[in-house]
Amino acid sequence: MLETNEYVRVMHKLYGKSLILESPSEFHPVLHFYFTDALAHIDYTVSTLAYNYMSPRNILSMEYMRWRLDEEKVGDRVHFPGFMNWLKEKAPEKYEELPMLWAGVYDSDDPAQYRSFRIVLNPDDKKAIPAEYLSTFIDEFFDPKFVKQLYKTSSLARLFDEYVQGRSA
Repeated sequence: MLETNEYVRVMHKLYGKSLILESPSEFHPVLHFYFTDALAHIDYTVSTLAYNYMSPRNILSMEYMRWRLDEEKVGDRVHFPGFMNWLKEKAPEKYEELPMLWAGVYDSDDPAQYRSFRIVLNPDDKKAIPAEYLSTFIDEFFDPKFVKQLYKTSSLARLFDEYVQGRSA
């Protein structure tokens, strides 16, 4: 790892965040999964850019990411990508409040994606994602207004449940 690597600063920013004033046990289970999942993708992406690919840190991250592929298919989690596109159409004001990473990766019109577990904004661009984007993603996911939307009783959670019920009917 290089001391001057700009991604190390982003990593310190991520690891300096805390949910100590929150109650994650009261988060909506699907929103909590995708919140944690986004953080894992941010962590994986910044780690591969800050550390060498075969560092113990990256090897451990790869193990989580393999597990996560099956977990996103469990229960109502499978509905989340469709929910994001539905929300964009049916509740654009709520959609606009969501983190840029969720909006990009799950929007069927956006080229952003998780590719080999890394965050890729444009599959045709071979350059590393700029550190500023990763820093912005972290800020958005830990914004207190967004974190409040992760709770089971939030308007976002109610919209997700409504979406899932509409798919089951």
